[in-house]
Amino acid sequence: MPTETPEAVPAAALPPIPAKRYFSIGEVSELCGVKAHVLRYWEQEFSQLKPVKRSGNRRYYQHHEVLLVRKIRHLLYDEGFTISGARNRLDEAAIQDQENAIAAEEARALLAELRVEVEGALGVLRG
Repeated sequence: MPTETPEAVPAAALPPIPAKRYFSIGEVSELCGVKAHVLRYWEQEFSQLKPVKRSGNRRYYQHHEVLLVRKIRHLLYDEGFTISGARNRLDEAAIQDQENAIAAEEARALLAELRVEVEGALGVLRG
C-alpha cells in the first residue's frame, strides 16, 4: 500500500486537532501530514517553532505550535514558498498581528473615553 507524500494530502483533509495540552512529534506528524524529520528540520529554520523538550530530548508541541506547523506546511506545499519566503511571510504576519493588537488597544481606550463622555452627557441631561 503506497503512502501519500505530504504534497498529495490537501490541507482540508488533515484531521482535526484534539483538545490536548501537549502533542508528541509523532502525533504532530500525523496531524499535519509531515514526517518527523521534516518537523525537526523546520525547528532549525523557523525560530517561532520551539517545542518543549523533556527527558531524553523528547519534543512536546503545544496547540499553537501544531497550528504553526500547519501554516508552514501550507506556505511550503500549497502556496509554493521557499523556506526563506515562508519565514519572511510568518515574520510579516507576526508584525501585522502586533500592529493589529496595538490598534485594538487604542480603539478600546478611545471607546472607554467615549463611554465616559456619553455617561457624563446622560448625567447632565437627567440631572
